[in-house]
Amino acid sequence: MTTQTTRGRRRAIGPAPEQRPAAAVQADRPRDAHRDERRGRRSPFRQVTDFAAASGVGQKAGIALAATGLVLTVTVPVTGPAMATNAGAPAGSVSAAAQPDVTAAAAAKIDFSRTAVSTKGDPDGKLKQLLSAQSVGTITRAASAGTLGAPLDQMITASPFGYRVSPITGGAGEFHRGQDYAAQCGTSVHAAASGTVTFNGWHPYGGGNRVVIDHGNGLETTYNHLSSSSVQVGQKVSRGDIIALSGTTGASTGCHLHFEVMVNGDVVDPLGWL
Repeated sequence: MTTQTTRGRRRAIGPAPEQRPAAAVQADRPRDAHRDERRGRRSPFRQVTDFAAASGVGQKAGIALAATGLVLTVTVPVTGPAMATNAGAPAGSVSAAAQPDVTAAAAAKIDFSRTAVSTKGDPDGKLKQLLSAQSVGTITRAASAGTLGAPLDQMITASPFGYRVSPITGGAGEFHRGQDYAAQCGTSVHAAASGTVTFNGWHPYGGGNRVVIDHGNGLETTYNHLSSSSVQVGQKVSRGDIIALSGTTGASTGCHLHFEVMVNGDVVDPLGWL
């Protein structure tokens, strides 16, 4: 029972009613099977902010980029070689054990074949490989193009290879055995490739002062109408060596260089090798 006090409050009379026991709380509540997976998955916003903090961009900058909605992919520029890292190691840590030393036995034989290298940086190696691979007479124009070097620093064609009107007799049907290149008398003439000088002297059939270089396997080059030469028969020369000076000796109407390429003794168009 309760009584009313002068202030309007109710006062309990008698013992307080017994409280009802609280419902027992179930200890084992069912768990969401995908909860841990969702917790391990970071939102795009969280990924950008984590990257900003780790890369030094700054968390505020990363948050600002993410907030704009314009950041779709974050690319980290690579400024050095890719390095292997230990599994589970912090990002950016490098494992020295992942880079084993490369060693060889003290008695190991290292063989390098120069003829196996055929690059623009080694034209003589390319020519030697080409000549040793097959008979020079079966080499195609596509394979031989560019294997010989220019005999002059400036190659200005004056008369091409093949039939022409003779500049001396004026008769038609003369077969021109090489390429004529305009050059003032005294211009340096270079060896088109490495080889051995097999002739140096006067050519009685119009070539004037003439030098012949044997490059092996039936390939030869000749240099004609020279004013002088600086090589001797049997001398080894390298590609680009100065072997003579241009002139107008022999059957010539002016200073120039008559350049020939011979394959097994027969002349061919030098443009197929230059």
